[in-house]
Amino acid sequence: MNRKSVLVVDDEADIRELLVITLSRMGVDADSASTVEEAKQALQARPYDLTLTDMRLPDGDGLDVLRYIAENHGNTPVAVITAYGSTENAVAALKAGAFDYLPKPIRIDQLRPLVMSALKLPRPVQQRRASIGETPQPGTPRLLGESPAMERAHDMIGKLARSQAPVYITGESGSGKEVAARLIHLGSARADSAFIAVNCGAIPENLMESEFFGYKKGAFTGADSDKMGYLQAAQKGTLFLDEVGDLPLAMQVKLLRVIQEKKVRRVGDTVEEPIDVRIISATHRSLAEQVEAGQFRQDLFYRLNVIELKMPSLREIPEDIPLMVQEVVARLARNSGNAAPTITDAAMLALRRYDFPGNVRELENILERALALCGGNTIDEGDLYLTQGQPKEKAASLDGAVGTRGLPLHEFLDQVEREVITKALEATRFNKTAAAKLLGITFRSLRYRLDRLGID
Repeated sequence: MNRKSVLVVDDEADIRELLVITLSRMGVDADSASTVEEAKQALQARPYDLTLTDMRLPDGDGLDVLRYIAENHGNTPVAVITAYGSTENAVAALKAGAFDYLPKPIRIDQLRPLVMSALKLPRPVQQRRASIGETPQPGTPRLLGESPAMERAHDMIGKLARSQAPVYITGESGSGKEVAARLIHLGSARADSAFIAVNCGAIPENLMESEFFGYKKGAFTGADSDKMGYLQAAQKGTLFLDEVGDLPLAMQVKLLRVIQEKKVRRVGDTVEEPIDVRIISATHRSLAEQVEAGQFRQDLFYRLNVIELKMPSLREIPEDIPLMVQEVVARLARNSGNAAPTITDAAMLALRRYDFPGNVRELENILERALALCGGNTIDEGDLYLTQGQPKEKAASLDGAVGTRGLPLHEFLDQVEREVITKALEATRFNKTAAAKLLGITFRSLRYRLDRLGID
């Protein structure tokens, strides 16, 4: 088996020596360079599995090394060494494509896991397969689509998998944000560890701290044993924070500290535990607008939004709908033990013209309902029941000339809201969390509306 090789770039001889000795003890071949120019010469002479470079060099900086490698040796991960407390340099390096960063003074207990993670990165071909869900793991979700927008998403997922940077995924509800997060995880060096998905809007505020950080036995009434929190459960892996904008401000402060210190303390404990977790967050709303409104901390936003990935809505990629329909119908039929039905041209045209406010999730619900109700081996336009939503050309129209069905405005609006919520609950088989996502609102907001409108 070929030994792995690492290039160390630093103008301080004692740091170069420390890193080379440490890497050699790890069974890794290590070469060193003291300038950007020496680093380029070393990279031209032989391939490396990882480059460690200081940010400050006599003839440039670590970003120069990073850019050179990206242009000439794009598959080589780069980790930058930054001065203590220099968060701006670390973030700049991550945005430029660095795998990770290492603060000075260098600690061996931080260096070793960083190097091992980088050396475990899958090859680019494997990552491309992972980015579209073509992995050997059964049940792995797939991100379907061949449109330019989806190709950009696939490429971005592949790049993000080769980094440890926090990722912020934006997109409408149901557009595949969690699928993208899982594929980033599966294509990364953390693939062998846990992927923990958390819906921040579905956790009662009084339970958030114990759910995220865990607790010690006896910390409060009912704490009969030690419990691991989400952060500990995701150790060495990935924590996906869906609807991160729903975190209360008090919880945002505590999460920010965990990210900065890379340590967590359970409720009722006096000792902090070190953690190594990559955080991927997502929301269907604009966190930037929430920051402006004072609803989300700006410092936490910058920590989470190091690299942004935008998932396109289904309205933006109508050319991908036929491929998605065929794939979803085949999967649903396979799960039910039946042969996949034929989709008529009229049904496919209707789907391509539909607005899909719930995006891919709504498409799956429509097809699952159609498969159950079609009564044969053909799905026609009438089996889709698209009148339960609003097609594009009807989205702006009111209900008849009266507009409010002869009701006072507030009663009309309540009636419309009641109908929409009821249909969303039916489409999601009365799963309130899924219905809230389909409607593009938080779980708490849905629960409030259910109580106000008297929906049981």
